[in-house]
Amino acid sequence: MNRLILVGAVGLAISAGAILWQSRGAPAPSTDLPFGAVNAQEAADVDTSSIVEMTMGPEDAKVTVVEYASFTCPHCARFHLDQGKKLKADYVDTDLVRFIYRDVFFDRPGLWASMVARCGGEEKFFGISDMIYSQQSEWTADRDDPVQMANSLRKIGKVAGLSDEQLEVCLNDNDKAKTLVAWYQKNAEADNIRSTPSLIINGTQYENMSYDELKVIIDEKLAE
Repeated sequence: MNRLILVGAVGLAISAGAILWQSRGAPAPSTDLPFGAVNAQEAADVDTSSIVEMTMGPEDAKVTVVEYASFTCPHCARFHLDQGKKLKADYVDTDLVRFIYRDVFFDRPGLWASMVARCGGEEKFFGISDMIYSQQSEWTADRDDPVQMANSLRKIGKVAGLSDEQLEVCLNDNDKAKTLVAWYQKNAEADNIRSTPSLIINGTQYENMSYDELKVIIDEKLAE
């Protein structure tokens, strides 16, 4: 289970486009944390109303499941490919559960992945997320080469139907990157998120669990 580290919005939010540009004339900066102390006031001052909540399932579902996860978290990838798919098939696709996905950013590549996943809007988000999680071990294989990681994410976006132009705009949007990080900080602090994946089910927080355990909780809440 990955432990959450809160980071300053300005320190983390360097776009993949900026990494590629810088790499032509200078060594690429590290992709790893830390980037300095949390600046809570800075995050609080950022207008995050432009960030779209990525959801599946009806708004009036009796049960709402919020997942906090990072695209670079191996535990999150395993949850997404196992429990997450079963949850979608059994409860979301049958309109019993509303599912909300919220980003956690441990590092810059996780932020870049989110920017690629969001590049196609709400319609493509979960499909691109599936590809990013399914190929996590491949695109994160060389953490010492941020250019390669960014290019691998671009390839995933192109397979999903995004154009080179769309990806350039998305990955060079540093204002959007900073806003995403501030949005993540606000959410994580409000819900006291300290590890990933974390789930909030009808307002109650849970850590990672098996699908059988998750199913029991959801069934109990549906029966209330």
